[in-house]
Formats: sequence, C-alpha cells, structure tokens
Amino acid sequence: MLSAYFTVKKEGNDEQMIRKSRFIGYVKRVETEEAAQDFIQEIKKKHHDATHNCSAYIIGEHDQIQKANDDGEPSGTAGVPILEVLKKQHLKDTAVVITRYFGGIKLGAGGLIRAYGGTTSLAIKTTGIVKRQRMRGYSITVDYGLLGKLENVLRNSEFILEDIHYLENVEFIVFVKEGEDQGFQDWIVDLTNDQAIIAATEGKYIEIEVESTEEEIE
Repeated sequence: MLSAYFTVKKEGNDEQMIRKSRFIGYVKRVETEEAAQDFIQEIKKKHHDATHNCSAYIIGEHDQIQKANDDGEPSGTAGVPILEVLKKQHLKDTAVVITRYFGGIKLGAGGLIRAYGGTTSLAIKTTGIVKRQRMRGYSITVDYGLLGKLENVLRNSEFILEDIHYLENVEFIVFVKEGEDQGFQDWIVDLTNDQAIIAATEGKYIEIEVESTEEEIE
C-alpha cells in the first residue's frame, strides 16, 4: 500500500476555444476500469453530437491500467496526449474525456496534440488535485483544563486534527503520518506533562489539497 499518492478531486470540467473548435475537458476520479468506461460512455451520451470524444485513464497503485482512445482523431494526437498529462502530473485513479466540436479549421497533428494536452491540463487544474496521505489515527483524551492549549497547538501543527469530542473529558481525533508515531506520542506527553491518554485508532488515507504535483511523495 502506497504511503501517499496524487489524484484528482471527485469530478470537474472546463473548456476552451481553439481556432473555432470547442474543446471541453471532463475529469473524474475512478478506482476501477469499469468506472472509467462508465464515465466515458456518460460523456459520449451527453455529447452524442460532438465531432470527437477522446479519452484516457490511468488506474492502480502502480499505474497497472493505462488506456487512451483517439475516437476518430489522427492516431496519437488525442488519447496519448491526454494520458501523457496524467503521467506527467503523477496522477493515479483518474479518467479524462475531451469533447471536441470541430469549428472548421484543421489544427494539424501538432496543433491537436497541444489542444488535447492543454485542455486536459486546464480541466485538471479547475477540478483540483489532492495528495492522499496514509496516516495513523490517534485518540488523545485530556481534561478540560488542557482544551485550549492542546487545540491551539494541534491546529497549528503538521498533524491533522479531524475532530473534537466534548464528553466527560475532551477527546481529540488526530491523524499522523505513518512512521512519525513515536515522535508524535512523545510530543503529546511533553506538551501535556503526561496528562493525556493516548490510544491508536485505525489508519486511513487523508486528502490534502495541493497546488501542484511537483512536491516529493514521502
């Protein structure tokens, strides 16, 4: 299981006009090839009158499934450029469909590659990218005297404060990057003068919005 990876937010779209042709980019997070194909068929049905509905998707922890379809455009000028953008941005579990309404001016092979690649980048940027980071959950229970101090410090830390339960005592639900467990526990002990009850909970992926995929995956 990957400790972290990039993917898109749930779904989005954007469009642009290029030399009178209308290019509409649709993006969706998918976790199976069936879901990707369903998404492609959904867009094809929505734009049944379009000149082309070109697509590509990349699925799997190790990008095991990669498909590209030119849908009638010259070979290699549509589906592959879409797929190359997904690979360049290190995105996983992502499907893209670019719908084109031909405007009467031919773009040539180079123009088509730039148009499909550019519309893919535009639609992905509009949709948004997240880093899915595998994290370990912790329950931190303290008395109300430590509520303000601990909440303030946690909200300004690198850790993810997911929830606070106001019960007989205060319970903080916090997520920590895997591998940083001992350091986090030592930090909480020091911060609360060993007045906290620390219990590990389930691990899961936490989604963190990012501006680009140029950062290193840890």
